[in-house]
Amino acid sequence: MEKRPTAFFYTHGVFFVWLCLAASASCDELTLSFYSASCPSAELMVRNTVRSASDMDPTIPGKLLRLLFHDCFVEGCDASVLLQGTGTERSDPANTSLGGFSVIDSAKRLLEIFCPGTVSCADIVALAARDAVEISGGPVVQIPTGRRDGKVSAASNVRPNIVDTSFTMNEMIKLFSSKGLSLDDLVTLSGAHTIGSAHCGAFSDRFQQDSKGKLKLIDTSLDNAYAEELMRQCPAGANPSTTVKIDPNTSFAFDNHYYQNLLAHRGLFQSDSVLLSDDRTRKLVESFAQDQVIFLESWAQSFLKLASIGVKTGEEGEIRASCPTTNA
Repeated sequence: MEKRPTAFFYTHGVFFVWLCLAASASCDELTLSFYSASCPSAELMVRNTVRSASDMDPTIPGKLLRLLFHDCFVEGCDASVLLQGTGTERSDPANTSLGGFSVIDSAKRLLEIFCPGTVSCADIVALAARDAVEISGGPVVQIPTGRRDGKVSAASNVRPNIVDTSFTMNEMIKLFSSKGLSLDDLVTLSGAHTIGSAHCGAFSDRFQQDSKGKLKLIDTSLDNAYAEELMRQCPAGANPSTTVKIDPNTSFAFDNHYYQNLLAHRGLFQSDSVLLSDDRTRKLVESFAQDQVIFLESWAQSFLKLASIGVKTGEEGEIRASCPTTNA
């Protein structure tokens, strides 16, 4: 595993991590104390909003974590994915299955009451994803804030910048590398699939419909029993809104079962399965599957890198009054 500079400590069964990332956002641009004077309760308000929403709907953490990925990989972590309208990132078919927007909007409305014009939507998205992981049993990560909201959001930028579930290892490596993320980060951040769900169409390429209209497995890297279960949940002609849990065992817990599933050939997506079949990533998959502590430590570090991709600070962006629209 690669060595990465970090301040790291463990207390009361929880990991706390702070990492300064010169390669993405420098420490004088994003800081842990950014809102200490202007809105000291900002992080608490976001956390309470996420927790309340998650208590009502246990699928919320997975949605918030996915939202961060889709935001940061396109235009950087600038909340551009939240902007509504024709031709925006949010309108692209690859993003129509995203969720968690209402949670971000709720947190923003609360913050605008107590700290108007102060906390960016981009920071809310990053904090909400961080809190979603913590609420699900993952590590507590102290992340710097100070991101500004972007003004550009184009659907044409989505497809070239997000991972497709059918991607090969080389395609994923190329994309992650373009974001300043390493091979270790790729394996680690794939662990986000330990929570959340997916629509049937996201893994339909692993099956084929026969002459009788029934699905049959064509991807031999998938465990047969698992494949049978997937075909039962997602038969031919299934409703497009039907979803399955990415980690069928502990779908609401942020743990290392995702990697254990990979070892059992139960990775839902082709892009999951290649992590085990490729010699460049297999050893790290095995390491995470065997030791949850190692995975959580690596997650905290890679998450910080993810949440710092292409951030906008100062005059590069704005503080939106409402997350779905830019300021007039």
